Amino acid sequence: MPVLDATFWITAAAILVLLVLSGFFSGSETALTAASRGKLRSAADKGSRGAETALNVTEDNERLIGSILLGNNVVNILATSLATAVLTKLFGQNGVALATLGMTLLVLIFAEVLPKTYAITNPETVAARVASPIRYVILVFSPVVSAVRLLVRLVLRMFGVKADPDSNILAVREEIAGALQLGHSEGVVEKEDRDRILGALDLSERFVEEVMLHRSGIQMIDAGLPVPEILAQVLESPHTRLPLYRDDPENVVGVLHAKDLLRAMHRMLEDGTMDTDEMNKFDIMSVAMKPYFIPETTTLDDQMRKFLERKTHFALVVDEYGGLEGLITLEDILEEIVGEIADEFDVAEEDMIKPTADGAFIVDGSMTLRDLNRAHDWNLPDDEANTIAGLVIHEAQMIPVVGQVFSFHGFRFEVIDKEQNRITSLKIRQLN
Repeated sequence: MPVLDATFWITAAAILVLLVLSGFFSGSETALTAASRGKLRSAADKGSRGAETALNVTEDNERLIGSILLGNNVVNILATSLATAVLTKLFGQNGVALATLGMTLLVLIFAEVLPKTYAITNPETVAARVASPIRYVILVFSPVVSAVRLLVRLVLRMFGVKADPDSNILAVREEIAGALQLGHSEGVVEKEDRDRILGALDLSERFVEEVMLHRSGIQMIDAGLPVPEILAQVLESPHTRLPLYRDDPENVVGVLHAKDLLRAMHRMLEDGTMDTDEMNKFDIMSVAMKPYFIPETTTLDDQMRKFLERKTHFALVVDEYGGLEGLITLEDILEEIVGEIADEFDVAEEDMIKPTADGAFIVDGSMTLRDLNRAHDWNLPDDEANTIAGLVIHEAQMIPVVGQVFSFHGFRFEVIDKEQNRITSLKIRQLN
């Protein structure tokens, strides 16, 4: 055919090149958006320049995708136009329909499905390979993409939509949490592993007031008591660090460590005897540590760092007016990551949750919602309250009486026991 001249073959070759470019853009978009930044960082740390470049080009996702889409659309439209011109010359008006059908199939198969399928099966490898050429594509198209971004924001603003260029569609923490939840539901990630990782991620979003021991549960010692009585209280206590107060429990003057007191008593016995007068003359404040106060709004992440910096494990929590609210230890923070750390003096978690014959649970009112959720894989909200008793009071908007029953968040709560205004025991049943 006379029309199959050099121009035809040049045009066909150009269409083929454009289809290859279209496939390159499609595969690059899929690989760079699907690649794990964690895996890319690991590869970059091992010396992969491609992975390092991929990390750099994905810093600004909006500019990256805008440049790739612009390049992809340019080559697709140009390829379709060339095909239409050639086929129209060959088949007349029927060439338009043939060009549309032919280019749709070619673009769909070779420029979309094929490269994207390959890219999604090897995202990090493909991302490292295409990052360098894509970097130059972004550089070339950057002015046009910036103008398009500005135009898009102006149009969105006309409809009352504000686009934040610095916002992330999916936060890193949420992405990790979602992956853990998915892995757990599929049986790949153990519940304990999921809870530990999520607990570590939550430290920066949780405050000491949420996990501290409330002041009503703090065992304190009056610094004005005779030393023999103080020694007796220390020996009877399950704790090694005890706050000392003078006159008023709000007036904490020191923290007594059992080992420091015992060392002092041992020094008194060096001569073989220790009489009552010698003990009574002993100044208990000489072995007491200076109390360490922290505000209740301190995050667990910050407080753990401060504990490590100060080489101490014990802090007293105060409110905005300086009043004592509770105490927190390094162990309390670590328990938010690894779960309950029990010793021979602690109340076992099993003693705080007791199953009943009818499928319900008798729960201690002081049990934290986080521990309860961990124990049974529940999702009771802990935004407004820290303990299960606090949640019931918050939802009921009243101080319940024994025997009252409430239903919310998919559970039935029955107040079993109270001490004054404090709920000490609840019966919880999950509603079907």
